[in-house]
Amino acid sequence: MRSVCFYFQVHQPHRLRWFWPDDRVGIDRYFDSHINEKTFRKVASKCYRPTNRLILELIDEHRDKFRVSYSITGTFIDQCRDWDRDLLETFSQMADSGSVEFIDETYHHSLASLFPSKDEFVEQIHEHNAVMRDELHYKPKVFRNTELLYNNSIASTIADLGYKAILAEGIEHVLGARSANYVYTAKGSNLPILLRNYRLSDDIAYRFSSQWWSGYPLTADKWAHWAKSAEGDVVNIFMDYETFGEHQWESTGIFEFLRHLPGEVLSSGLEFKTPSEVVAKYQPVGEIDVFDLSTISWADMERDTSAWLGNYMQQRCFEEIKLLEPYVKETGDAELLRIWRCLQTSDHYYYMCTKWLADGDVHSYFSIHSSPFDAAVNFMAVVVDFKLMVFKRLKEVK
Repeated sequence: MRSVCFYFQVHQPHRLRWFWPDDRVGIDRYFDSHINEKTFRKVASKCYRPTNRLILELIDEHRDKFRVSYSITGTFIDQCRDWDRDLLETFSQMADSGSVEFIDETYHHSLASLFPSKDEFVEQIHEHNAVMRDELHYKPKVFRNTELLYNNSIASTIADLGYKAILAEGIEHVLGARSANYVYTAKGSNLPILLRNYRLSDDIAYRFSSQWWSGYPLTADKWAHWAKSAEGDVVNIFMDYETFGEHQWESTGIFEFLRHLPGEVLSSGLEFKTPSEVVAKYQPVGEIDVFDLSTISWADMERDTSAWLGNYMQQRCFEEIKLLEPYVKETGDAELLRIWRCLQTSDHYYYMCTKWLADGDVHSYFSIHSSPFDAAVNFMAVVVDFKLMVFKRLKEVK
């Protein structure tokens, strides 16, 4: 029996305020708690609370036959702790149900995996693993990297940490003539890989309400038929959780689609599996080889690192953050370390992207800045001030 593996990414960043030096200290000096709380509460109302209620209802309705997986970033958990503990409790209920698998990633949804050394990357993974144990009483066994960034070195690091599998993008230039609907292994580490079926994923995440699309209107039985018709062992459907109610508004019918989807999938002869269950059931059929300089992701048409590091502004900002690592850690200051790690969050670099057409529209949709140039100027202003704070602290501790 072919399987369907649903995975949702749940993330909210700590957004930067429009920076000008003042007498504020700590994380509030750089990050806008007002806009972060406002955005969090808006998305919680439109997406997180109603979707969590519906997922829990579907778990009850279909018993152990409906199974899904999530990764929840540490920055999202931070915001739940500050503004909505009850929402966090609904994720705990999912963990208790036995029908939901939670997946590890970097605590800060960061680009740390692209640092020359993997030490910081590993530290953030351990930090995320700890908060999953503390808040959800759950120990993840599978890993997904920020934005599905993947290469052989990342896979090797994850294998060394003892994870059972890693998630990645099923892109043609890596697969060749092969299908994403099988389990593969990573070259050099033999770590099992689950590859996203981006067409069937994006039919829901991006095209669901697009009236120009030949598949419109998308219904649960239509999508289940497509999934059943796909070749292979497992159809991996990975998407942002904000698809439900935020990116696709309630008025589009997205919640009704989700309500009927499990029943249609099950009645078509497919079964739901979590990532751990997929790698336990199916044998790998081949190897995936992605060199470090050919890192892939799930973003934009290129599905590489260009969404965050495609122009000079992004590259310069990222280099500044990388170069600060030894100095920040030498201070021994937990608050400075937290700020530095929040500045690694992928969203900041995403806002600086200067792509055009459809990809550019997506970047603009998520950004709080009027232009990518404003985003870069503001980020660099924060970095300059933060560097002064770091070296001032270093003088104090020496």
